[in-house]
Amino acid sequence: MIFKVMRFVLFYSDVESFNYFTDRIVEELNKKNHECFVLDLRDMSESGEHSFERFNSFLEKKADVAIAFDGLGIKDRIFVELWDSMNILAINILMDHPLRFHPTMLRHPRRYIQFCCDRNHVEYVKKYFGESVADVRFMPHAGTYMGEPDLENYEKRPYDVLFSGTFYEPHIYLEQIDEMFSDNELIKMFYHNLADYMTDRNEVSTEQAVVDVMDLMRLIMSEKQVIQLFRFAEPVDWLARMYYRKQIVQVIADSGIDLWLLGRGWENHPAAMLDNVHIINDRIPFKDTLPIMAKAKINLNIMPWFKDGTHDRIFNILLQGSLPLTDKSKWLEDNFTDNENIVFYDLNELDSIPEIIKNYLDNPEKSKEIIKNGFNEVADKYTWTQITEQILACMYSCV
Repeated sequence: MIFKVMRFVLFYSDVESFNYFTDRIVEELNKKNHECFVLDLRDMSESGEHSFERFNSFLEKKADVAIAFDGLGIKDRIFVELWDSMNILAINILMDHPLRFHPTMLRHPRRYIQFCCDRNHVEYVKKYFGESVADVRFMPHAGTYMGEPDLENYEKRPYDVLFSGTFYEPHIYLEQIDEMFSDNELIKMFYHNLADYMTDRNEVSTEQAVVDVMDLMRLIMSEKQVIQLFRFAEPVDWLARMYYRKQIVQVIADSGIDLWLLGRGWENHPAAMLDNVHIINDRIPFKDTLPIMAKAKINLNIMPWFKDGTHDRIFNILLQGSLPLTDKSKWLEDNFTDNENIVFYDLNELDSIPEIIKNYLDNPEKSKEIIKNGFNEVADKYTWTQITEQILACMYSCV
């Protein structure tokens, strides 16, 4: 089948990682001779390569598709009206839970496809926003292919274990809840109970936890009220993530293992004062984190609350030739095999993590075997090349 050359609009925003992802998609589209324009949303008044002036010039010839991350370039009324007036297909790639994006799912361009990175998220959208989001699909995150990794000097790498990600004290999210619902003790109690439930029942998704806690509290609400509970559950979702980041890092630090932390906020972690814990500059651009990953023998992954989903950190760890040590999701267990192309730990057995780490540090040949297997799996299925192919296949089916 021969496809015509298409014209795409993409976006730069204040989210630096999204800009990197946008560049990767543009690279892949350009390889196929498609035409792309990237509009810089940070200051559309400036002249330059990505200016609003150039954007208008690009649109003098009709564009076919707008591609955005987390609705940036799609959700605002000016863009909804623009894309509708030009009959442009809008593709929205969500990098986080859709409960953060209720307004976007209720108001978006007429021709609209939404991708989610967790299969549970797809079902959430179908159940609660099926009337407004007619086309929602699963698409995994992607990693950046940069060629075959160097494993010859694996044992000489300077970092034993690296974790790349932010840290904030979990209690700040309960403080946000208390402030938001200072005049509603019942709802405040609900979210406090939700926080306890999610940290105790770490296998349960955020949306299922909301329903479970409603049942436990015998709350009877309309569907509209339930959707509001989902929408304001975001701080608790973040609390659960940070709770486990705090616990896991503490367990590893207390074991004496050499641990490197890359990201904002780690100076506030209790383990930051330990001699075996090292904090790397937190202002490093996303693209520069990848070669840092390659300096580590083991890269730790602590999943967001995606219980049937993916995260680009895992794919990038393997593509950088490092060993991924991660907690599980159903999707990961369906697509990877423990001790073969990935290494899993259990959120209910955190004390076992140091032993797992020491085992692989003491067995570099086994580590390299897993890395090679995982690298081949990811390079074949989960790079920006394959993700762009999935976007195009979806798009062609709709155009």
